[in-house]
Amino acid sequence: MGGRIFVVDDAAFMRIMLKDILTENGYQIVGEAENGRDAVEKYKELRPDLTTMDITMPEMDGVNAVKEIRKFDAEANIVMCSAMGQQAMVIDAIQAGARDFIIKPFQPEKVVEAVRKALNTQDNERGL
Repeated sequence: MGGRIFVVDDAAFMRIMLKDILTENGYQIVGEAENGRDAVEKYKELRPDLTTMDITMPEMDGVNAVKEIRKFDAEANIVMCSAMGQQAMVIDAIQAGARDFIIKPFQPEKVVEAVRKALNTQDNERGL
């Protein structure tokens, strides 16, 4: 398993929770950002296998960050993180190019399942 993951969320405790869940399941955290603008810039440097992206953040929200990242890298593998009641924004994010979404509060098995599915889908598209 494994994979290089970039964690984006404006709440430090949410980033810590995600990092703990992912590292316990064999994934490597390669970076983190606390807003969409930083996410876009750091994505270009890090080129992660997968990015977890919060929807609601200051400076640039997750949907716009997905659009910007996908302009830079059409193959970007992004899983959105949203609170309950953000269905319309999740739909916008999927239309912008996100592969899946995880609902907060995080359930470790759901996080791992979404990440594994997104990484496997990407590998299959590349013929790996």
